[in-house]
Amino acid sequence: MADDGPVEHGYPHLDTVRDAITALYKRLSYDTVQTFATSVAPVDVAFCDTDDLHLGAQRVAHEMVRHYRLPDARPIISFREMTHAANVELAAGPEYFIELNDRFRTHRRDIGAALAHEVMHVYLHRLDLSFPGTRENEILTDTAATYLGAGWLLLDAYREDSASSQKLGYLTPEEFGYVLAKRALVFGEDPSVWFTSPQAYTAYVKGMAQARRDEEQPPLTAAGWAGRRRYAHDRRHGPGVQKGVPYSFSPDSGGSLRVSFPCPTCHQRIRVPVRGRVRARCSLCRTVLECDT
Repeated sequence: MADDGPVEHGYPHLDTVRDAITALYKRLSYDTVQTFATSVAPVDVAFCDTDDLHLGAQRVAHEMVRHYRLPDARPIISFREMTHAANVELAAGPEYFIELNDRFRTHRRDIGAALAHEVMHVYLHRLDLSFPGTRENEILTDTAATYLGAGWLLLDAYREDSASSQKLGYLTPEEFGYVLAKRALVFGEDPSVWFTSPQAYTAYVKGMAQARRDEEQPPLTAAGWAGRRRYAHDRRHGPGVQKGVPYSFSPDSGGSLRVSFPCPTCHQRIRVPVRGRVRARCSLCRTVLECDT
């Protein structure tokens, strides 16, 4: 939680974010990911100053439990002074014990963002899905919450001006925007209409531009002229991992050249023959890709 401190920007965790999206598809399957096509609605997590603090927090936590399709149990919410935004007890249940930072007593509109992250910890724990290392695992949690429809709240909690700043989560604002954009491209859902923070909207626009660039890398036919020219140059040099580009060439068992590249939707690597126009279908997320190899 960045509270009046410096907010990191850019895409320093992009490789881990992409690995997290791939891991979600592998662990959940395409069909299960599709059941999260509708995001948490703003009205379902609205929290105003006149609401009872504990009852309101339990109501929002229960909405997160419902959205993630966790077993229906009572969330127990408490508040205390701590460095981090929140903490959750990953026990067998049946209750969900969540501690929130005392600052949320007076910043109630951001309680939904904190709970989106903490309840996702429970979801991933029950899936037995984790990354090695605390920071990588937190990035996985932010990515999963965002891709599965609750993390737009985390980006909307980002606010920054010349006098103050606030950000929740481990991803940068632009990385949150990137994951939201990846989700929007899959489900056709526009989360920008829910933002109350103008800085969140700006980060989403930047993230969408980055996500669009994933769809414009060779050998995809949407690649630009410069990318196509570099690809043709690398193809002439044959097998090998190329520096600074996402694709690589290798021979198949018969000696014919194949190219490997990441799926722009789920980032699983796809391997197709080098023979001109090819239509490929990702076996993980079922995206159909038009390629010019």
